[in-house]
Amino acid sequence: MLHGPSPLRLWHPWEIPTLIVAVLVSVLLWILLVSAMLLAIRDGESVDFTVAAFLLGAPVLIWAARGMLMAQQRLNAVPITPYQFPEAHAMVVDAARRFRMSTVPDAYVVLGNGVLNAFASGHGFRRYVAVNSDLFEVGGRLRDPETLRFIIGHEVGHIAAGHASYWRQLATLIAMRIPLLGSALSRAQEYSADNHGYLASPIGSRGMTVLSAGKYLYPTVNFDMMADRAQTEKGFFAWWANALASHPVQVKRLAALRDRSRPGRMF
Repeated sequence: MLHGPSPLRLWHPWEIPTLIVAVLVSVLLWILLVSAMLLAIRDGESVDFTVAAFLLGAPVLIWAARGMLMAQQRLNAVPITPYQFPEAHAMVVDAARRFRMSTVPDAYVVLGNGVLNAFASGHGFRRYVAVNSDLFEVGGRLRDPETLRFIIGHEVGHIAAGHASYWRQLATLIAMRIPLLGSALSRAQEYSADNHGYLASPIGSRGMTVLSAGKYLYPTVNFDMMADRAQTEKGFFAWWANALASHPVQVKRLAALRDRSRPGRMF
């Protein structure tokens, strides 16, 4: 058993209330849509096969999609192990220990093709994180291991906080496609994952400017100047752009990573 701080205190305060609303909305809409479909069948009206397959086959479709995604990593990606990328593997183990996870997730480096991204997912009882090669380079060729530690902590944090759960994905399937509601839950989850990443490496959090300037320019970016802009970049369209975003906009995200006295601003 691994020990460390409980991930419960690391959740953004909006996450659980928004999750509850999302689950209730998803269940209610699913009931309404299935009821409408059954009434249409009873009255001899035509039924959209795509919608019917989505509503009735969602549990199998999500299970199959998660299994296929994991198979792609197992067959194509490079595993992060004590023998392949041992420094990064130690970061995965350390993050799991800090977040009191009973099992260390698998980890992979996947071909990025210039895209800076990382994600966490799973299938069955297995969980894993994947880091695009272009983002993984910050801890390798660019020699910024603390930023990579933050990134890995963020992704392992998604798993520790339950974001990679099959049941969570199924229960929020419809709500996540509703503007504002789905994006709000996603942003809250990202803030929670950032809290985990910060616990893994406070210094590494300042490297998140990589998502604004790219892997070569980000060391020259003034983190504090970008964080300061969270107070000055105002207006309707700035608010709307953040409200529809699945991730907190960069200026708000950096401000939250700098000021740990309050949670990240959702709106």
